[in-house]
Amino acid sequence: MRKQLLTFLALFCFASFAVAQEKKPITWQDIPTWKYMQSNSFQVSPDGKWIAYGNVALEADGEVILQNISDPSAEKKSFPIGSTNFPSISFSDDGKWIAFKEYPTFAESKANKASKGKPLRDKLTLIELGTDEKTTFENVISFSFNGKAASHLAINLAKDGNGDGKGSDLLIHHLKTGKSQNMGNVSEFRFNKSGSHLAYVVDAANKSGNGLYLLNLTNNSTQILDSDKASYKSINWTEKGDAFAALKMVEDKKYKQDHGQVIGVKNLNNPQVTIYDALKDNIGFDQAYTISGSRRPMWSEDLTRLFYGIHPLTLTKKDDKKELDKDSVKMAEANAMEKIMADTSIKSIADLQKAIAKLNSGQEKKEANTDKPDMTIWHWNDSKLQSRQQVTANQDKNYSFWAMYNVASAKHTALQDSSMKDLSILPKHRYALGSDAQAYELDINLDGQQYSDFYIVDLLTGEKTTLFTKFYIPSYSSSPRPSTDGTKLMYGKDGHYFVYDIASKSTKNITENLPVTFVDVEDDHNVEKPMVGALGWSSDDKYVLLRDGWDIWQVPLNGKSSSINLTQDGRAKKIRYQYRFGLDPEEKGIDLTKPVYVRTYGEWNKKSGISLLSPAKKGGLSSGAKSLIWEDANVGGLRKAENADVFFFSKETFNMPTEIYMTDASLSSPKQVTENTPDAEKYLWSDGTQLVDYVTDKGDSLQGALFLPANYVEGKKYPTIVYYYEKLSQTRHNWANPGFSGTGWNPTVYTSNGYAVFIPDIVYKLDDPGMSAVWAVLPAVKAAIATGVVDENNIGIHGHSWGGYQTSFLITQTNMFKAAAAGAPLTNMISMYDLIYWNSGGGNMSIFEASQGRFSGAPWENWDSYERNSPVYHVKKVNTPLLMLHNDKDGAVDFTQGIEYYSALRRLKKPVILMQYKGENHGLSKLENRKDYSVRMMEFFNHHLKGHAAPDWLEKGIDNLKLDEHLEKRGF
Repeated sequence: MRKQLLTFLALFCFASFAVAQEKKPITWQDIPTWKYMQSNSFQVSPDGKWIAYGNVALEADGEVILQNISDPSAEKKSFPIGSTNFPSISFSDDGKWIAFKEYPTFAESKANKASKGKPLRDKLTLIELGTDEKTTFENVISFSFNGKAASHLAINLAKDGNGDGKGSDLLIHHLKTGKSQNMGNVSEFRFNKSGSHLAYVVDAANKSGNGLYLLNLTNNSTQILDSDKASYKSINWTEKGDAFAALKMVEDKKYKQDHGQVIGVKNLNNPQVTIYDALKDNIGFDQAYTISGSRRPMWSEDLTRLFYGIHPLTLTKKDDKKELDKDSVKMAEANAMEKIMADTSIKSIADLQKAIAKLNSGQEKKEANTDKPDMTIWHWNDSKLQSRQQVTANQDKNYSFWAMYNVASAKHTALQDSSMKDLSILPKHRYALGSDAQAYELDINLDGQQYSDFYIVDLLTGEKTTLFTKFYIPSYSSSPRPSTDGTKLMYGKDGHYFVYDIASKSTKNITENLPVTFVDVEDDHNVEKPMVGALGWSSDDKYVLLRDGWDIWQVPLNGKSSSINLTQDGRAKKIRYQYRFGLDPEEKGIDLTKPVYVRTYGEWNKKSGISLLSPAKKGGLSSGAKSLIWEDANVGGLRKAENADVFFFSKETFNMPTEIYMTDASLSSPKQVTENTPDAEKYLWSDGTQLVDYVTDKGDSLQGALFLPANYVEGKKYPTIVYYYEKLSQTRHNWANPGFSGTGWNPTVYTSNGYAVFIPDIVYKLDDPGMSAVWAVLPAVKAAIATGVVDENNIGIHGHSWGGYQTSFLITQTNMFKAAAAGAPLTNMISMYDLIYWNSGGGNMSIFEASQGRFSGAPWENWDSYERNSPVYHVKKVNTPLLMLHNDKDGAVDFTQGIEYYSALRRLKKPVILMQYKGENHGLSKLENRKDYSVRMMEFFNHHLKGHAAPDWLEKGIDNLKLDEHLEKRGF
């Protein structure tokens, strides 16, 4: 009996343990405390021996993970950092120290917000690597190690008090001694590259002691470079760190802007200070202008010239005091006294005072009403819509033109003016490239076709010469791009790439004799011959590396050697050699004497990896790419430790979170060094993915990615959500971290909860953006049904913005779908054409004619196309229950688009629900709103596709007076 009892207890305990360990679908309520690696937080010490990264959560405290990866026996260390989504972590350049910020905990922040307390302050933790020595600093705003020297840590402390000075305490912590010195009232500081010097600005109350200072960290000596009752700002070191420029701003109450001066400092051990005061240069400087405080100044590479911005001065407005008509004043006073004397309600001094105040108030109001009106004039000749001008008002107001000061000749030269709006100073600072589209701006804003004039500016003389007039830019890739020495420009025109030599003014077509086209033939927008983006210039400027959409070509500029197809097999094997990994952050161009790592992608199998291009013996690269990694995964993010041959790359799949792997230059035998999503083992995830091939009704061969539900059983059919946005099948291996998106959509959460997810590609035909979705999506879904995974009786569709448009249109053309959710959809292409994209202030018409809309003209030139592709004109055919998300402050797709469709469906008594989150834009930003809609959208699909009972809001709606109570019950 005892033996049987023990056996029973053992089985019971095992069963209980199994139940406890049983995985479950992840719920929306699990996500606020779900921890994940914030990808941008991953840091590598320059010697490649240490890594650190932050694991964070939406509504819980995070941690910094620190590990010595050079020692296999070393344990990971974890340090609490409070609540943040963006950890701040930094290694010193010598790999001996790490510093990271610690934030208030989630509980502290929540309590402080509820009590409306003073802002909580961050802390800073400093650790000497390889030891347990830890130093904590309180009240920290920002921090920085001193570059290559790695001898000091600067810590900017939060400002105490309400003085008018902008500066606060700056701690300079000596890493070796552990001692700190405090410098007060510092508003800005910058180390040079070597870390030998710190330039800083003092900004104190009443401007006492304000100035520009230089601290020599090798001997701890400080020099005052300039001091005045002025504001100093915009410290900008040269790339070498041998000089810096800054601004000095002096207040003048006659003008709205301060008068600017530019300061140049070089010869750091015995500083040579140049100050150019434009106000004193009556001959060379137009006194209607001043040096701008909104553009950071800079030295030329040879330290002979200073570059800075200038902008017009604006006089301070003075109140025009009109002479008073004394007789009118006396008459008004007499009338007022009569009214007061006749007022029988005045029975005390207090009543009299109220009556007088009332009269005065009325008079003031009358005077206020005579002020200028608050209005806007929209003129048909405006090159930019008034709404666009309003959006860019501050930018335009603070816009500055580049100018130059020659130190030796003490001469100022304006490099641009209002006739040339944009100017880019080219590498090596010999030339600048100017551009101006003002002559074409009206037409650009109407039809979306981009044109610009281009100019070359000589940075020795300031002379401007015309390069191109009305240059067509079908895509960014056609724009001129400088060589690494700034003496040549590469640009795309008429389907070819050209190189222009600035000094000789000669032009050469570098692709005319190649057997492939560099036009992006897959771009289906209404533009002419857009180019495939180039990889760039070689570091010696002898070659350019171009992409033809599949392979990479090395094209010489000397005309003597031949162009080489470096990758060779891309087009044949349908492998796209997409982009190069830049492993040296200080590189200038592509060094062809070193191996070049390239990201690869399989167009039809969705594999990805990294290939290597090797240097040739006679210069350039040898032909043929060596595949180093090629997997059914999303591989990328290749990086290298700054001072060691230690390499890292990222890898993920749809059901495996992103992890970082360590390896060597061969990328062989990689070792996982991160632990993303530490709670992942508790939950169910998708069982994998399948590719679905299909042919559209117009004959295009496309693919869709089918994501299997968790616990998938072959032969069983599953409720399915179809999601789309142009082409997305390339996301087959992308991990979607469980979270609350601005659209309510998260494929990982849906597959965890038993849904299959299907994401088909859509290609577009001109003048038929809606019908293109029908021609692509319906055959795609039929092909997905044929896999046996998709339950054809329980399919839902969802998309947001342009995808929302596809959803709202699809349900007018088919009854294939049992439920649909559309976020911020375009529903009336005719009315939408003439509306405004409020986020930018521009008009929609250019988007319709040359961008995503894909129409060949305006509605009045093509009524049939616009009507044929507008959901609202086919609303009578809708039989699919629709959940719409559209917010009243949507600055991309006007709220009226959602209202039009909702009202039309409601008029026809079609099942539609519109979710409006007050004050939200094109997507949801507030966490409470993102939570709410994510839950509601899944409840909507659960009801229609899984047969779950409908919650009250879905079944019968919620009365406005009961809404608060309803929302309080649902909050989490």
